[in-house]
Amino acid sequence: MYYTNIQVVLQEVPGEISICLSICGCKLHCKGCHSPMLWKEKHGKKLTSEFFKGLLKKYKGFASCILFMGGEWHETELINYLCLAKTEGYKTCLYSGEQHINKKILNHLTWVKTGRWISELGGLDIASTNQKFIHVQSNKLLNHLFFKNH
Repeated sequence: MYYTNIQVVLQEVPGEISICLSICGCKLHCKGCHSPMLWKEKHGKKLTSEFFKGLLKKYKGFASCILFMGGEWHETELINYLCLAKTEGYKTCLYSGEQHINKKILNHLTWVKTGRWISELGGLDIASTNQKFIHVQSNKLLNHLFFKNH
């Protein structure tokens, strides 16, 4: 499992300060993708357990959520990282272009964003989007949290 960058983000998971890891190997290749460098499987750096544990410790008490931009194609590794994050008290989120996420992964997520990027439909901040931001345990759709006047 390779990643291209790690960022602290404030908007991707409403109400949370998230450590965002962009995972390489996306097979969807959406037209207009903002990160086509993520299409290459072994682009970037290898994500190791030691590095990930260090990241969790570094941001503990500052960040509240771990966000994976992709990675569902590495099911076992992703689940291991989600478990590590939860053990350290982090909430978890996955941004995926897929419509459906394996229940094995969902069991370890607080939130999930599904739906491939279709520029004509817009992103989560547009009512017409095909994308869905869901609280996993309640299965509640939370797209309204991205609208400017929610």
